[in-house]
Amino acid sequence: MTPAIIVVAAGRGERLGLGIPKALVEIDGKTILEHCLESLPESEQLIVVAPADHLFEFEKLIPKHAELISGGESRQQSALNGLKIAKTEKVLIHDAARCFVPLEVFERVTEALEMFDAVIPGMPVSDTIKRIEGERVLETVDRSELVAAQTPQGFDREKLLASFDSVQVTDEAMLMEQAGHNVGWVRGDVRSRKITTEDDLTSDSFVGIGVDSHRFSDSGTLRLGTLEIPEHPQLEGHSDGDALSHAIVDALLAAARLGDIGSVFGVDDPEFKGASGDKFLSQTIKFVQKAGFSVINVSCQIIADKPKISPLRVQLQSKLSELVGAPVSVLATTTDGLGFLSDARGVAAVATASLKKAR
Repeated sequence: MTPAIIVVAAGRGERLGLGIPKALVEIDGKTILEHCLESLPESEQLIVVAPADHLFEFEKLIPKHAELISGGESRQQSALNGLKIAKTEKVLIHDAARCFVPLEVFERVTEALEMFDAVIPGMPVSDTIKRIEGERVLETVDRSELVAAQTPQGFDREKLLASFDSVQVTDEAMLMEQAGHNVGWVRGDVRSRKITTEDDLTSDSFVGIGVDSHRFSDSGTLRLGTLEIPEHPQLEGHSDGDALSHAIVDALLAAARLGDIGSVFGVDDPEFKGASGDKFLSQTIKFVQKAGFSVINVSCQIIADKPKISPLRVQLQSKLSELVGAPVSVLATTTDGLGFLSDARGVAAVATASLKKAR
């Protein structure tokens, strides 16, 4: 039996400042709630927790099989309201404001619930974290021991119900921790960011396009989008010939108006002889951030007869999204018998990057 899914959507959206509940705010013509519901896996039971005075609007947005109930004064109370009517042994509690979570995160959480009483998805912390007291810095916290919690979070329903008390917490996993239950974590996803303020919805964006192509060599192992693909030889080039990663680098640099991969890294620099796409991407992200930009998303198109991209797409998107720190989509096509790519002599890639300038 699959876990029941409780979507907590009762937030008033006060920090958004738009005067309506956050879940009713639109992105690209659909509400945050609709985006969220479209990203959910199939489940035995779907419960949507909404503001009590907006049930009519929510009822028009949810599927017929979903159960709609009123939330409470706090997120904690809203989650409890949903938990009380859940009928399954295991439950997933998910924030509607994290409306673009990929299916694989739900799958990882559900699978890990076989071993733990509670499971959270989390992302390793990349910033340096300081513990403070007033205006004084007390110490630097070891970030290797930290993850930023996301949702959906999975629970043993009965144990979570027994753990609820009047102490206010920021997520239900904290209740399970305090009760001494076995809480685990799995890797989250950069696409699982929570929409909290208006900056999460709109920003000044800058777009760049990158193109790269390489022909196959007679030896080595193909690396594409930082993935090693053993069935094909390496692409020729001063570095590892990773056309997809190089196209993304050029797109990022172009959007930030920093030049191109040749002018920034040099085409003959011995430091980058045989260097992997990981190295180019990681260094490029540092340059982009230093210039005052953050990445919104990257879209890529691979042009090649081989390798076949569809079996690799999920892995490519996950790895590249992690490296870039933003959603990366990967598509593929062929040249339909035209040009040097038509007889599988090489691989080309086109990437478009969207950045926003820090305010």
